[in-house]
Amino acid sequence: MDKLLITGGQRLNGDVSISGAKNAALPILCAGLLSSDDVVLHNVPSLQDVSTMLKLLGQMGLRITQGNGVVTLNGAEIDKLEAPYDLVKTMRASILVLGPLLARFGEAKVSLPGGCAIGSRPVDQHIKGLQAMGAEITIEAGYIHAKAKRLKGTRVVTDMITVTGTENLLMAATLAEGETILENAAREPEVTDLAHLLVAMGAKIEGIGTDRLVIQGVDRLHGATHAVIADRIETATFLCAVAAAGGDITLKNVRSDILDVALDKLREAGVILTSGTDWIRAQMGARPKAVSFRTTEYPGFPTDMQAQFMAVNCIAQGSSRVTETIFENRFMHVQEMNRLGAHIEIDGHTAMISGVDKLVGAPVMATDLRASASLVIAGLAAEGETLIDRIYHLDRGYDRMEVKLSGVGALIKRVK
Repeated sequence: MDKLLITGGQRLNGDVSISGAKNAALPILCAGLLSSDDVVLHNVPSLQDVSTMLKLLGQMGLRITQGNGVVTLNGAEIDKLEAPYDLVKTMRASILVLGPLLARFGEAKVSLPGGCAIGSRPVDQHIKGLQAMGAEITIEAGYIHAKAKRLKGTRVVTDMITVTGTENLLMAATLAEGETILENAAREPEVTDLAHLLVAMGAKIEGIGTDRLVIQGVDRLHGATHAVIADRIETATFLCAVAAAGGDITLKNVRSDILDVALDKLREAGVILTSGTDWIRAQMGARPKAVSFRTTEYPGFPTDMQAQFMAVNCIAQGSSRVTETIFENRFMHVQEMNRLGAHIEIDGHTAMISGVDKLVGAPVMATDLRASASLVIAGLAAEGETLIDRIYHLDRGYDRMEVKLSGVGALIKRVK
């Protein structure tokens, strides 16, 4: 099993190219199930989760060709309407095949996702929405069995804001009969990116980017070409790295317009930021200042950046409070950071961080994707060597992170 060995204390200087967004690429790949024509996708990141999704889609009969960040999908010969447990258990986003399969083929059998390290992510809202659209759904032996001759448009109000739920119901609604209204829809940029692809494929969607999506169903969707948006979480992760380690880096191929809250917090921490259409420059010459925040749905502070900002707070001047409102188990990185000398105390859903003058390298273990990134940031700022175990979590969502960091001066290497 691979590990990352980091020798801390190096300032970061140079340019980093940001990859396509994992959380946009996964639902967009599933949209290939909705058409028998070619869907050509650019800027698809090279990630373990993307490989898993392509394996799942290929197993269903979707024709896939790929190279140089371009993936072409063709759904003319899909012949297996099932997502088996052995693939779904490794990636909860596999549930996103449910809506497209049901809408286009009238049937789907999808394994219930297993447990998730960061907390429960129930799929009841997906099921509730599809049932409202006329689907007959039963759950047997750990599988969701869904059938519908043709889904019918209706008004769906989810009990909570759910990103994958919104994406699943949005894809299903594009081929439903009549008008579907999704209330309390997620507004994340990744949902918006999916909607733009669906429109390019011939879907009729109003309210893109808002919490009320209105979809007029069509009989079929055609092929399209689309570029996946830049990964805002990867972007902000590298900005946190320079906030903690110091330096001067320019991130390229970015979207600064979907990062407002994170950028504001970085400025509050003392990072000097300048940006253009597709680049952000971050300069940091001093110890960061502590920043407090509360995670919430977009456009609020993203839960996927909580751990990385906490790593910055660990070595910041002053004390901070971090409140996690999305996932109940998203503080598992705390005990590992405390092993590096951080001073963090947990009270329910709130972490109290007292900044320390320095962290000291030690062996640590990654527990989930974003926790992995936070330990990398802490390791960059720490004195001595930090060895991070279980970095397969990192490979799920970061495209060659150690290569990109090495390119800007970090002493980081992958070891077997």
